Amino acid sequence: MKTIDEYMALPYRMEIIPDVEEGGFTAWYPDLPGCLTCAETMEELILSAQDAKRAWLEAAMADGVEIAEPSRDAAFADYSGQFKLRLPKSLHRSLSLHAKQEGISMNQYCLYLLTRNDASYTPRKGLF
Repeated sequence: MKTIDEYMALPYRMEIIPDVEEGGFTAWYPDLPGCLTCAETMEELILSAQDAKRAWLEAAMADGVEIAEPSRDAAFADYSGQFKLRLPKSLHRSLSLHAKQEGISMNQYCLYLLTRNDASYTPRKGLF
């Protein structure tokens, strides 16, 4: 059996769902049933998600619940989670300024924008 820190270091997949009606976000870990949290900002959500994961793991260990290893979903095997994107300097500047206003990195801000927009996208049948 691993320690809490060893489990925390494992790459559990976290999914983020924006609440488009009331604002804020929900994060959950598909491999850790019932492990979820909510927050108003993306920055708060990341911290809250780590706290929720630790609390879930501690409770599972205390109760003797088997803790699954992170799944190696074949559907994600070809995706690294990174891609390069070229954009106009004016858009780069605008994104950077908005991120500073929110007090987060531009990378976090872009992730927020992409996640918010992707959640509102309804795929056509046969795409996924």
